[in-house]
Amino acid sequence: MTVRVSLLTEADVPGAVSAIQQAFADDPYNNWVFDKSTFNTQRNSASLGIRCRWGMRNGMFHVAKKEGSDEVLGVACWLRPQRADQQSTWYDWIEDWRLWFNQVGMNLYYGRGGLNVKRYYIWKEAQAKAQSSLWTDPRGYYFLNIMVVLPKAQNMGIGRLMMKAVTDQADAEGMKCYLESSRDVPNMQIYGRFGFKFAKELECDDDGTAIKLYAMIREPDGVPPMN
Repeated sequence: MTVRVSLLTEADVPGAVSAIQQAFADDPYNNWVFDKSTFNTQRNSASLGIRCRWGMRNGMFHVAKKEGSDEVLGVACWLRPQRADQQSTWYDWIEDWRLWFNQVGMNLYYGRGGLNVKRYYIWKEAQAKAQSSLWTDPRGYYFLNIMVVLPKAQNMGIGRLMMKAVTDQADAEGMKCYLESSRDVPNMQIYGRFGFKFAKELECDDDGTAIKLYAMIREPDGVPPMN
């Protein structure tokens, strides 16, 4: 079986959304930020679809598929590095507003779909503080926002193929990579195989109901730490 990693296209969006939803169905962050009793799958699909289409225009969103098949087996969503002194362009401004209007329209149609807005902003604040302290390279970081492989396609090397699609580029450019994992076990060990090392723990606490996220950084030509 030959698996190909390619840039996300419009035709891939439904499969990518489904793969992400399956992978995050029992994710600690999702369980914390969404009220499962009022969770709206359609609203979540619309939200992920908006994000995927934004990523097609502005990020590095990849899918993994068997050669000759349209089924999405894995999804990797990366954000490109941004220099600390980089000024926003008119394109950036338009894209930000486009994303905002799409999200507002979605919320007006579907409502919040179980999203706990207070907790969402607690997470965003914790994330901003972590990145402010950790992102010391003024050239920026390749940010791995999402990496998922369908359960039936795991242990087939798909995650490695998707990871290398960007880490090889980062190595060639001498750039660092960054991610935040919602699980320490087994995720940190898995990402460690690709050269990522633990950097900081993020605690998101809503009056005693808390979760932890784990920030990891990969140096250029990162090698797994020795056991």
